[in-house]
Amino acid sequence: QVQLVESGGGLVQAGGSLRLSCVGSGRTFSGHGMGWFIQAPGKEREFVAAISWRGGTYYTDSVKGRFTISRDNAKNTAYLQMNSLKPEDTAVYYCAATKRYYSGPLSTEYDYAYWGQGTQVTVSS
Repeated sequence: QVQLVESGGGLVQAGGSLRLSCVGSGRTFSGHGMGWFIQAPGKEREFVAAISWRGGTYYTDSVKGRFTISRDNAKNTAYLQMNSLKPEDTAVYYCAATKRYYSGPLSTEYDYAYWGQGTQVTVSS
């Protein structure tokens, strides 16, 4: 079982930056793929970015060049650096982890077994 806790959300003006953190419990963090999803009011949860347990990274088209996902296995932490934020980035951001050594795609909710509670990001225009 992996427990995830997100932090770093908040209110920022358009064009600004935020860095989200996701700390995982346990000693197996390095073996889990990590992903970030967003959910805006009235919308489905959507994929944003992922990093596999091997370190490969994946992004949805709308954030390429603006967001960077990374991980520090020594700190059991995954990060989402968000630059050039836009009002349409406003949502609750969720961190998720796959089962250990998961080799499937990382772009859907069904690829993940563990979820954080979410952190709100609001971008004002």
